Amino acid sequence: MRRIRIQVAYDGSAFHGWQVQPGLATIQGALEEILSGIEGQAVHVAGSGRTDAGVHALAQVAAFTMANPIPLPNLRRAVNRLLPPTIRVLSVEEAAPGFHPRFDATAKTYQYRIWRAEVCSPFDWPYVHHYPYRLDEGRMMRLAAAIAGEHDFTPFAASDERDAEGQSKVRTVFSSVLENPPGRLIYRIRGSGFLKHMVRNLVGTLIEAGKGNIADLDSLPQRSGPTAPAKGLFLESVEYGPGTRSRTGPGTPDCG
Repeated sequence: MRRIRIQVAYDGSAFHGWQVQPGLATIQGALEEILSGIEGQAVHVAGSGRTDAGVHALAQVAAFTMANPIPLPNLRRAVNRLLPPTIRVLSVEEAAPGFHPRFDATAKTYQYRIWRAEVCSPFDWPYVHHYPYRLDEGRMMRLAAAIAGEHDFTPFAASDERDAEGQSKVRTVFSSVLENPPGRLIYRIRGSGFLKHMVRNLVGTLIEAGKGNIADLDSLPQRSGPTAPAKGLFLESVEYGPGTRSRTGPGTPDCG
């Protein structure tokens, strides 16, 4: 059996997120249907995390096991030929037998795009949160810097089916930066893992800071701002250490 690792980009606009859901179009479901057809039996595709409905990915990482000896370049071409054009397999490579894209990940980076100009092009609108109203971007940048570090992000997590397991919601954010190129804001956050809606809730909180509704900008607030729309969020990259090895723990869901 072969363990195969792929990198996938997708426009999440028409999908109900990564994870398979009965009767709904999902990224995982589309990949599993095609790979199962190639293999001739069910193939499970594991992802590095669960992006929510409407969230996009520049470089999601996934892996699966199959016996089919098809050469990797041919496999990539075959899968892309059958996928809708809103999902593309960017790369395919052999992986160690125990490789798991979620449990073995060492860091993930998300970016969130806010369009600041009064008019948003229809070609940008599906991929940004259009917010042309007055904001103090300096205040937002100051709070963004305070998000870095190890914190309990419970106030920024949506309810999740795994909450009953009592898992910790402490996460380490390696970097949290708000950039302001002309006409837009780009929030980029890199961390060890993310809770459901965590990034979108942090963006909503940054907007509240920009509106002047948060006084203390040097520490993580105790309450979240409104959840920012899914369409502005992108999974940018997933990192793995050298000599990636398999881990057998339950892992932590990653939902952005």
